[in-house]
Amino acid sequence: MTPDRLEKRLAEILPPDAFSTDVAECLAYGVDNSKRSGQAAAVVFPRNTEDVVQVVRLCNRHNIALIPRGRGTGTAAAVVPQGGEIVLCTSRMNRIVSIDTANRLVVCQPGVLNQQLQDALAEHGFFWPPDPTSAAICSIGGNLAVNSAGPRAVKYGTPRENTLGLTAVTGAGEIIHTGTRTTKGVVGYDLTRLLIGSEGTLAIITEATLKLTPKPEAVMTFRALYRSEAAATEAIVAVMQHAEIPSALEFMDARAVQLANEYGALGLPADTQAMLMVEFDGSGTVLDALQPLLSGRFPVDGLLDLQVAKTGVEKHKLWAARKALSPCLRSLAPGKINEDVVVPVSRLPELLAALRAISQRFDIPIVNFGHAGNGNIHVNILYHPENPAHASVIDDCLAAMFDAVLQLGGTLSGEHGIGLVKRDFLPLELSPVVLGLMRKIKQQFDPKNILNPGKAIPPEFVGG
Repeated sequence: MTPDRLEKRLAEILPPDAFSTDVAECLAYGVDNSKRSGQAAAVVFPRNTEDVVQVVRLCNRHNIALIPRGRGTGTAAAVVPQGGEIVLCTSRMNRIVSIDTANRLVVCQPGVLNQQLQDALAEHGFFWPPDPTSAAICSIGGNLAVNSAGPRAVKYGTPRENTLGLTAVTGAGEIIHTGTRTTKGVVGYDLTRLLIGSEGTLAIITEATLKLTPKPEAVMTFRALYRSEAAATEAIVAVMQHAEIPSALEFMDARAVQLANEYGALGLPADTQAMLMVEFDGSGTVLDALQPLLSGRFPVDGLLDLQVAKTGVEKHKLWAARKALSPCLRSLAPGKINEDVVVPVSRLPELLAALRAISQRFDIPIVNFGHAGNGNIHVNILYHPENPAHASVIDDCLAAMFDAVLQLGGTLSGEHGIGLVKRDFLPLELSPVVLGLMRKIKQQFDPKNILNPGKAIPPEFVGG
């Protein structure tokens, strides 16, 4: 379809300010945090479910591919056009529809920012557990699209465990309602959990009913420094074997600690080779009583320093090293690759040892940190595309990392999704039978394959 004709068709279903075919604006909406980019034919800004239905039906009539997009904070290129698609941006679907504290749920549109939702819920004494690092700028729709959870998942679970139901528009332009407004329900297949994590390939989420959790009375934060990564990973296993489940358990390896220490001028001991940040929440009285017991959960063999914080100022000081790391990494390697693999917690020592070996083998720096309480490690490969030595081995480096993860019983992605970046690696983890079933499921939701085609499933398994 020509640009003029496409613009005419969009004007028939949307107000003038709800779409654009301007080349520069379309390019701006064809980029995400993977640093990849693509050129869309148009970008649309629906306000409600009915707008989405009209756009999807237009795309169906004219066989135009459609990419749902939140705020573009993803790292897997799941919202990057491959040429000629329409990008459907949900940023204007940003209304919190209702907060029902009696039934501990909230209904909101997908364009609501995570932090915006948390602030609104806090006024009622509640929160929604998923809390990605990018909470200030990422949307609920994006969180649901890749099942992005953040540190609190170790105790409270991911969006799949904290979503009651969805309203969505299928690739055929049909409105569906999944799930219930109750915490129990077993009528029909669980389409809610199926849509969460599907990266907009099955349906476009237009409204979400989310399960709320009361805010804890108090939070106690521990920072433990270790003289070896092995000692720190032993501590992770030890902490996770007890009844008091931490609300966050974050890990930084030797290189991450060194970089954060230098960048943030934090004054950590020079022989620090690993750091754990561990938080427990609950009743203030109970946490105070448990403090000696909780402190004893950190094995002393290899422990350099253990500090505990209870006030906001104290916690901010202890978290400074973790906060300093991300901007430091961005300045060191503009082309860095950020993977988010997961292994069983007990096998974290083996994963870290394998990553060190891979770094040495390919002579590429690798910095590791992340949500160690559930084995979700963010592997940052400090890759410089302009370096011929890096460019010649980067694919082999990634393959070696994924192979190591799978040999340890892990999975290729914990919360960053698949998109384009990991799509072609899926056959390493999923069998042809499983990929074939995924193809058939997509065909049922999206018969013409217009929703985010080419993402999340290798092309050879998609078919018509």
